[in-house]
Amino acid sequence: MARSIDQDLSRFKQIVKGKVRGQLKKYITHGEMIGRKGREYVSIPVPNIEIPHFQHGQKGSGGVGQGEGDQGQPIGKGKDQGDGKGQAGNEPGGHVREVEVTLDELAEMLADELELPRIVPKGRDSLSSHKDKYNTISNTGPDSLRHFKRTYKRALKRMIASNTYNGERPIVVPTRDDHQYRSWKTVTEPQANAAVIYMMDVSGSMTDDQKEIVRIEAFWIDTWLHNQYDGVQTRYVIHDAAAKEVDEETFYHTRESGGTRISSAYKVATGIIQREFPPADWNIYCFQFSDGDNWGEDNSSCLSILTDEILPHCNLYCYGQVDSPYGSGDFIRELRKISDNWENMILSEIENKAAIYESIKTFLGKGK
Repeated sequence: MARSIDQDLSRFKQIVKGKVRGQLKKYITHGEMIGRKGREYVSIPVPNIEIPHFQHGQKGSGGVGQGEGDQGQPIGKGKDQGDGKGQAGNEPGGHVREVEVTLDELAEMLADELELPRIVPKGRDSLSSHKDKYNTISNTGPDSLRHFKRTYKRALKRMIASNTYNGERPIVVPTRDDHQYRSWKTVTEPQANAAVIYMMDVSGSMTDDQKEIVRIEAFWIDTWLHNQYDGVQTRYVIHDAAAKEVDEETFYHTRESGGTRISSAYKVATGIIQREFPPADWNIYCFQFSDGDNWGEDNSSCLSILTDEILPHCNLYCYGQVDSPYGSGDFIRELRKISDNWENMILSEIENKAAIYESIKTFLGKGK
């Protein structure tokens, strides 16, 4: 039977998680949470509930109304206290309690809050592989799989039970009936069946604020896709005038400068798809983030690669354009010229962190 305090603690955690669910829009844009996800958990700071309690003093230190002091003097303030620098504030202090929420719980909260439909996978619902595990024992099998130790022990038990074992001449001769063999079971293991390719402009016009927006939005997109698929393979591409595939750490922390050729990112992404993710077997998602600045003569090349090599093979191609004080913002207008011909193309303008919420809903709201 659960202790009363355990029941109270469980109830308290449910109350706090309910508060997280009710204010998820606020936490979606909370950058501090994203870097603390660990393996399977995310710590979400929420306002602390301060429970009042009595604090007992030293025995014999005085009773009610005893001791020094005048009427109206504040309690608990010593003679040497209150001399700190600066002016006193008139607001209560903020307290933070960290509540562990699983990524699956976060995904469900996100789905409820944004009214996201379940994703319908393209092609096979999932990919799986069959693997033989040698974890059982059989009375039959080939000599190559004979289990010597088990065979010997079985023969020894038989000889002792039949009183044929001679301790002075400890010779154990297994018969055919004593033989034991290692055997296997064929198990089905799910494989990753979703490939996510993130492309980000890291040219000189993309500031740290814009990259922070990308980092937060990519986390929530990953959380949702991991909830929808048995496994997700993720690839990262960064580009300025040239593009390259990088790891996650480099993707989020690269500081670059220089011009912009978006077509270079499309070429790298196309190579990744052709090399690693056959479209017939994989549900492919491409998310591109940029401030919309691109070398003018490169736009036609971008549209050509996009319509010939990427869009025909993707569940979704999502372009998020973040506002930048330096970028021109022209590229989204080029994409709008062809967006009516591709229902798997989704465009979003992300003005600031507050716009991440609607951008995620725009990207994932069609359930593709």
